[in-house]
Amino acid sequence: GTLPLKTSGVKIAVVGPLAKQTKVLLGNYNGTPTHTVSILEGMQKEFAGASVQYVAGTQFFSHEASAVPAAALKDVKVSFTKLSAADVTNNGKREELGTKTARTVDDKEVEFPAAASGKESVEIHWQAMVITPETGDYNLGVKANGNFRVQLDGKSVTSSYWGDPEEAKLGRVHLEAGKPAALDIEQTMEGNDRKLQLVWSKVDLAPRPEAIAAAKAADVVVAVLGISSELEGEEMDVSEPGFKGGDRTSIDLPQAEEELLKALVGTGKPVVLVLTNGSALAINWAKQHANAIVEAWYPGEEGGTAVAETLSGKNNPAGRLPVTFYTGVDQLPAFESYAMAGRTYRYFTGTPLYPFGYGLSYSSFEYKDLRLPGSAVKAGDTLTTEVTVTNTSKIAGDEVAQLYLSFPEVKGAPLRALRGFRRVHLRPGESQTVRFELNPRDLSMVSDAGEPMVPEGQYSVSVGGGQPNWGAATVSGKFSVTGSVKLPE
Repeated sequence: GTLPLKTSGVKIAVVGPLAKQTKVLLGNYNGTPTHTVSILEGMQKEFAGASVQYVAGTQFFSHEASAVPAAALKDVKVSFTKLSAADVTNNGKREELGTKTARTVDDKEVEFPAAASGKESVEIHWQAMVITPETGDYNLGVKANGNFRVQLDGKSVTSSYWGDPEEAKLGRVHLEAGKPAALDIEQTMEGNDRKLQLVWSKVDLAPRPEAIAAAKAADVVVAVLGISSELEGEEMDVSEPGFKGGDRTSIDLPQAEEELLKALVGTGKPVVLVLTNGSALAINWAKQHANAIVEAWYPGEEGGTAVAETLSGKNNPAGRLPVTFYTGVDQLPAFESYAMAGRTYRYFTGTPLYPFGYGLSYSSFEYKDLRLPGSAVKAGDTLTTEVTVTNTSKIAGDEVAQLYLSFPEVKGAPLRALRGFRRVHLRPGESQTVRFELNPRDLSMVSDAGEPMVPEGQYSVSVGGGQPNWGAATVSGKFSVTGSVKLPE
């Protein structure tokens, strides 16, 4: 009932640093689009007739940081090295171009050596001692272009390929007051257009008071939370709890975001949670307390437009989960073997947070008249089934009719398996017959011995807006197969 939102005459508080960022739209191993629309930009355009106020709300995921002052640095020096093309393979010679001193770690402090001019690769090596007057955790990093890595006391802090000098790349470090820590930065770049500035911010992950104030003053809150390619990826410098080297040790929503969400819900205003993520999140608290949840994933260059038009109802959502959302890692077997027991919707016997194939719509649908063969099907033959789908709401929309098959009791058989789906667009009150043809491969399973086969016995069929017994409208039936047949791999 919270969504869709009115596009005028309402006050909307958009909360969360990810709402304003565009990198989160693109995920990992992405191209670079010529144009991007952040979720905040999409909201401002779609809800031009409304009051849209943005507040970051948390330091988590924020790239805000200030330059590390000269008073917190000593023994700052920078050296320049010219790299030959062959140096990439460690066979070439490195030409040392000299070392200079500076007050701060900032490219504006040091003149670029004339000998390093040109298009060949140049490595810039910064070294300094960092001394903070206050003990605590800090976000430390650089605003820089080119390729770079930052280390403190020999430990990796952050790194990047083709960095963005307008956006700080930060990592978490702990500094003791008055205790020097050895800083080491290596930057490789082409040409003379070098940019690098050392920045930091004191860590404070508590929900920001201004976000709570904005929520209280709003009619509805849109909280853009989740994870991004800055946390999950391949071989990454990540020091946040729940993440290790780009892998995930927890599938929970990061704690700082969970606390922000709880604070926003605590205002008593309706809260719409927009999730950004490339893998499943255990949003247990959000499921119970958020008024609506929109799964945006990493939605691409026009992601902000897509999210905003979904929130306004211009787009009637019809997405379905392509993975299972578990309640936590405790529901999953340890990754010590490739056995399928307990994995994926096909073999998971527990109760997930959200099942594979789940998804809601602004429309409602009904399924009836499932038509199956009246007599047994011979193993190796094709089965045809039909069902009638009706839009029972007052809103035109797409429905994704999903056919799930359950097999006879054969060792290795899954609990159920998706064997067909059809997307249909229906006007209010309109009905359509959806037809599925299941060939021998569709009717097959893989036995415990690893053999694809169509076993003899009774099968169950469920067709509907999701898996059976999960609240989606479905209709079910049974049919039998005589004989059995093995299929080629």
